[in-house]
Amino acid sequence: MSARWLRTLTPWLLLVLVGLAAAGLRYGLIEPPAMAQLCTAAQAPAWCALRQALVLGFLHDVYGVIALVAAVLALLRRSRALAWLAAALGAVALQLYNYEPGALALLVGCLRLVHSQGTGSNVGATTPAR
Repeated sequence: MSARWLRTLTPWLLLVLVGLAAAGLRYGLIEPPAMAQLCTAAQAPAWCALRQALVLGFLHDVYGVIALVAAVLALLRRSRALAWLAAALGAVALQLYNYEPGALALLVGCLRLVHSQGTGSNVGATTPAR
């Protein structure tokens, strides 16, 4: 695999990993009833504070708002890193119950990322006939 392909695929593979990590948080820490019961017990483990913070984050649409801010910045700054961040935060927001803003941020981030990867390259360029 050439260095160009690796450079092109890396952000997309990292997006998949972010999505999987967010799904792991949702299905492994937030949703299981056993976790909720454990965290409401009198002697709750210390990591229950993290679970509670995650729950409060989606109850107050924090993930969606942050993802939308990153998407707007990605559009304004035309930055590949901001485009990836918007897509990644959108994926996290989608997994953590902020569907509408998460979907929009994921879409905007992915479109900006695709556009930034195509800019400056010869994708679709034709060679003039001789």
